[in-house]
Amino acid sequence: MTLPQVLEALIFAAPKPLSTLELVEAVHAAGESSEVEEAQAYAKAGETRILEALGELQSELEQSGRAFRLMEQATGWGFVTRQEYAPWVRKLYPDAKPARLSGPAMETLAIIAYRQPVTRADIEAVRGVAVDGVMQVLLDRSLVRIAGRADLPGRPLLYSTTGYFLEHFGLKSTQDLPNSAELGRMNLPKAAVPDDKASKRREKAELEPELPLEMESPGSVEEVAASASPVVAEEAPAEMEASSGLGQEEEAVSTPDSTSGFAAEEPPPDVFPSQS
Repeated sequence: MTLPQVLEALIFAAPKPLSTLELVEAVHAAGESSEVEEAQAYAKAGETRILEALGELQSELEQSGRAFRLMEQATGWGFVTRQEYAPWVRKLYPDAKPARLSGPAMETLAIIAYRQPVTRADIEAVRGVAVDGVMQVLLDRSLVRIAGRADLPGRPLLYSTTGYFLEHFGLKSTQDLPNSAELGRMNLPKAAVPDDKASKRREKAELEPELPLEMESPGSVEEVAASASPVVAEEAPAEMEASSGLGQEEEAVSTPDSTSGFAAEEPPPDVFPSQS
């Protein structure tokens, strides 16, 4: 009995992938409660020794040509079937159809994976089109999740990949993505930051208190009428006198019109006299 064989038994019996820490704890717990000398000896193995034993197990499976292999995923260590045996394994689950993503969905998912957390506006700035429908598909398939809100005007949502995304593509972390370091440093178009003018005006209004308006008493009716049009009351008779050319004597005899100030004129004779 070897330590790689012990780890193989633990991983095979577990209903889910086991992390390195879980394997270390299982080996230590078995050594403390068992009377077998080998189990007690393995109880002293640390995380480094467990990782070495897992590497030995991987090499043994590769050299033996087994139909499965040991793989460390985001959720832990587990056995996975090799890809070349997929046509036969798929026949066991005829109802489960493989989930396929369209080209736009794969492009959007790649942007999120390499630049997460990222806002929807930044994704649309890179792709040049709206991604509302595509984002909903990725959210429904649990490949993308909402990671919070950005510290920008409007507090837009931030999106990032999920653990299922890593498991689906066989990745331990996003660092295992192809050319992750190079593509992560590449400059991509970003959405313009909106200017929140309304919030700025609101903050300015809060800092500057409003001054109370001083109301003046209107006074009497005669004072309001005198202050409303003083120039017209004084200048109107002078203008009418200059334009009419009449003296003071004629003005005294004539009857001024209530509207223009000129003497009332006689109505013009009928243009068409009545026929007898």
